[in-house]
Amino acid sequence: MLFQLYSDHAAMQLLGWLLVFAGLIIMNEIGRRTKVGGMLVFVIIPVVLTVYFIAAHCGMFGGHDNPTVAYMDGWFHYFKLYAADIGCVGFMMIKYKWGIGKEKWFAWFPWLIVAANIMIANVSDMESALAAYKVSGNLSGAWWCSNEGVFIYGGWWNILNAIAGLINIFCMTGCVHLYTSNDKNKSDMLWPDMTVMFILAYDVWNFEYTYLNLPTHTWYCGVALLLAPTFANAFWNKGAWIQNRANTLAIWCMWAQVVPLFQLDGKFAAALPSVYGNATAKGITTMDLYSKAIDIYNAGEGKTAAAGKAIADMGIVADPRMQGFVAVLAIAINVVVMAAIIKRSIKNGKNPYANEVWVGTKDYEEAMARRA
Repeated sequence: MLFQLYSDHAAMQLLGWLLVFAGLIIMNEIGRRTKVGGMLVFVIIPVVLTVYFIAAHCGMFGGHDNPTVAYMDGWFHYFKLYAADIGCVGFMMIKYKWGIGKEKWFAWFPWLIVAANIMIANVSDMESALAAYKVSGNLSGAWWCSNEGVFIYGGWWNILNAIAGLINIFCMTGCVHLYTSNDKNKSDMLWPDMTVMFILAYDVWNFEYTYLNLPTHTWYCGVALLLAPTFANAFWNKGAWIQNRANTLAIWCMWAQVVPLFQLDGKFAAALPSVYGNATAKGITTMDLYSKAIDIYNAGEGKTAAAGKAIADMGIVADPRMQGFVAVLAIAINVVVMAAIIKRSIKNGKNPYANEVWVGTKDYEEAMARRA
């Protein structure tokens, strides 16, 4: 119902998903377990890639024909990569007590950088809603084209999800109560109060964000990327979800920036969401959509009726039912979690951000058992 996973390439798309999921987990383990691994994955590789990006923009490595320049040239991609990587380095500073990482005020850094990233997504959601309104004069749904070459079907679901994202920021509690794990290498920064309650609320909201605004990428960045840190937190790395989320996000952004065609073209191309109606049945691929969308955007008609006309000419009928359903689910879950936080805070008579809310719950106690 969420994805059109029934083409001749469905088996390869499933294999691609498994490869991404396993690759993210493996690279996260390399990056988190030792200082050497962390420096390699989150400092040395990003520095090398920065040189590569600059050189490619200067005409080297194929210039404008380089996949990074051709398909991932938008500011948003670079911003997400470096914002995530800054988070990874900051978390390393906290767990290893490097420099300002041992200062009490720096304990607010994780909350601030996560909140900033959520707000950027909220702004993107509102942009989509406004673009749809500009095209159609209402919020019942309209196509527009982004600078990333994506046909986006904006509507009221974007506004609902942006509200869910705003609530989600305030579902992060116990913000300054961060610890280092007690294993030999002090592998993890623990945030015990970030229990499964928050993780579920975040995952549903963030999945919907990618589903709405990065629909042709969400098979990987909205499913595999979100499940990798959640899987690790559930089975062997309790309490370190936010560290693993930042790590896997940075790793994925580096991969997607260098090898964008992995998810855009060929047998591993991401499965299309249901909003593209009968596209897969008609043999329309992710790259077909990209080519038409980027042409419309480059012609300056990204937020005009031209997008809807192009979709109609391809014989695609929009199906936003799952967009609306997940948006309602996202705000419902976040409201429930926020209500639980308020209830526990009133009962304990404590500020939920300067104090821990989920003391006594199974997730919290299992995370605290790992504390150095």
